[in-house]
Amino acid sequence: MAEKNDKWNASDLPGLSGRTAVVTGANSGLGFTAADALARAGAHVVLAVRDPERGRAAAARVNGSTEVRRLDLADLSSVREFAAGWDRPLDLLVNNAGVMMLPEQRTKDGFEMQFGTNHLGHFALTNLLLPYLTDRVVTVSSGLHRGGDGVIHFENVNLEGAYNPTRAYAQSKLANLLFVLELQRRLTEAGSRVRALAAHPGYAATNLQSHTANPLARLGMRLGNRLLAQDDRAGTLPTLYAATQDLPGASYVGPDGLGEMRGAPTLVGRSAAASDPAAARRLWTLSAEMTGVTWALGAAAA
Repeated sequence: MAEKNDKWNASDLPGLSGRTAVVTGANSGLGFTAADALARAGAHVVLAVRDPERGRAAAARVNGSTEVRRLDLADLSSVREFAAGWDRPLDLLVNNAGVMMLPEQRTKDGFEMQFGTNHLGHFALTNLLLPYLTDRVVTVSSGLHRGGDGVIHFENVNLEGAYNPTRAYAQSKLANLLFVLELQRRLTEAGSRVRALAAHPGYAATNLQSHTANPLARLGMRLGNRLLAQDDRAGTLPTLYAATQDLPGASYVGPDGLGEMRGAPTLVGRSAAASDPAAARRLWTLSAEMTGVTWALGAAAA
């Protein structure tokens, strides 16, 4: 007889009938598996994707209620267009989409691609959708927020003249956690019931690693995906846990296994840099200046 698994998994999701979720980057990888699980639990899921044709192909594989809307996080005009087209309550926003360790590139607005996509695009999207949000925002970070230089390069966030794919990715994932920290502070100050949480998948085998700049790194990641990684459905569990369980605002969820590489979802720690409220406020101010998107709830936070 198979051993009973009593750890939390997707079958433990509560019924989500009547709830609406937006999942960015939902046409593949962790975004797709999150969208699929939420839809199977009864939610109406909006697949927010850069390529609507690929999004529709993904939606056709989902067992549940879906729709597809175009969203390019590397283009603030696309983010604004997506938000301008939203006109109803939104229970859950999953900031999942991302790029990883790319050769040096710029977004349409001139930002370093990883910082611009992984952080600034989601920063703008979340703020623009906040008037409609009713429950929570989950932002997907990474254990690699501890990597690179371990700091936000406030004087040079675009890493001009100092670009390194790993440094840029680590900075963007650290920015995700600082964003969640400051977002929760502002939500609490505004008296909002919305909660901001973060999650990371551990080492999950997805197509994200195939776009890294270094050929040797790509080879190593392919081997790691085969030998060490958990699959994308297991990698999605921390996001689903953060999206549906009764957790405090600013919580961070990851796998419970060795090194947080794999396992069932649980609350995990973060680096000291990711816990710095002064850095979180400074990043918020910088992000608002870069995107032109301002706080939308209540009085302006200090």
